[in-house]
Amino acid sequence: MHRRQFVKFSVLGSAAALSGFSLSKAEKESGLKITKIRYYNAPGYIKPLFNQARGIVEIETDGGIIGIGEGGGSVDMIRQCAELLIGEDPFRIDHLWQKVYRGLFYPPGREKLHAMGALDMALWDIKGRALKVPVYELLGGASRDYVECYATGYSPSKGKTEGERARDCIESGFRVYRIGPTGGNGETPFDFYENIDKTVALCRMVSDAVGKGGKWAIDLHTRFEMPDAIRICSEIAGMEPYFVEDLIRSENPGVYKTLRPMVKVPIAVGEQFGDKWDVNELIENQLIDYTRVTLPNTGGITEFMKIATLCETHYVGMIPHFTGPLATAALVHALGAWEGRALMEIAGGTPERPAYFNEDIVNFQNGRLYLNNKPGLGVAFNPKKAEFVAEIKERNPFKHPLLARPDGSVNNW
Repeated sequence: MHRRQFVKFSVLGSAAALSGFSLSKAEKESGLKITKIRYYNAPGYIKPLFNQARGIVEIETDGGIIGIGEGGGSVDMIRQCAELLIGEDPFRIDHLWQKVYRGLFYPPGREKLHAMGALDMALWDIKGRALKVPVYELLGGASRDYVECYATGYSPSKGKTEGERARDCIESGFRVYRIGPTGGNGETPFDFYENIDKTVALCRMVSDAVGKGGKWAIDLHTRFEMPDAIRICSEIAGMEPYFVEDLIRSENPGVYKTLRPMVKVPIAVGEQFGDKWDVNELIENQLIDYTRVTLPNTGGITEFMKIATLCETHYVGMIPHFTGPLATAALVHALGAWEGRALMEIAGGTPERPAYFNEDIVNFQNGRLYLNNKPGLGVAFNPKKAEFVAEIKERNPFKHPLLARPDGSVNNW
């Protein structure tokens, strides 16, 4: 934003608030317009079994401010969403989220939410940079000094037993060490009965190594049927896991109405879900203790904070699944401005620091992620070290119908 435009915008807003008069449409605009959106592949990232979107977007404005986001998926999906943003005011973040979400006929699937997540993240970055404040200030200000973390695996102790790795992890400052069930590598048939006993034995070894009090957790990875999951949860309840994740397959969230009364361990669900409509019944009916939704999967910071409000209302904590390096930085802003119980996952026990972002992309110390007080997301992107894919600078030539209420808010279809 040009300095004169920003000063005018700020002064007009303050004057209107004091006088009680409302601002005109022109005065409510930031003075910025989105002119270009570029999309890059993350170099060197080979998608493993976990097929999370890891592209990078840049949203450029006519005022020279550029915001960055992470997510995306296919270039076609990014293009479809980006074409709806060209020429728009980047400060109207929620309005633009609704426009992209509702602007085409079919509701978005989870792949489109990943694309929206990258773009939405970049819009928050633009607004923070323009106003010279960190994103967590835009979300209401810091609610905590740092976000506690847990480690899935612990690379510094590679080669040691699971119990030894768990103990090293906790001693390094992490709140929790997380394990998975035994078996399930796909090389041999998965014997449910055998792996129930082996998984319980593994839990006992890890629990004995770190002690009780929620210092360990387990993800069942949706591998077991309901009676098997119930038996595992019953046998490990006395070991006090911090949470047990994804007890059964995720296609039918309503099954937790049956499962919830049968287990006495904290339940964490949601890494395979997206927006609030995927998880609202789980949260509102208190069928889970923690949601695992993450960025960019929810569709961005905008939607993540709405899910956070649902969680706070119903006493559900947030434990986002591990994600890309920029999305991890964004999660610290989001959870840093939220009052509920929060825990972040660090795969391997060490945050990613790829060459295309600045070395200090996150402030990680002793198993904790600290808030970054630099403007926006506080992350610098070097496009020369990434793989350029596409640039979008034209609106979609088809005029998509956008039904608006009399007050200007989106009410499509």
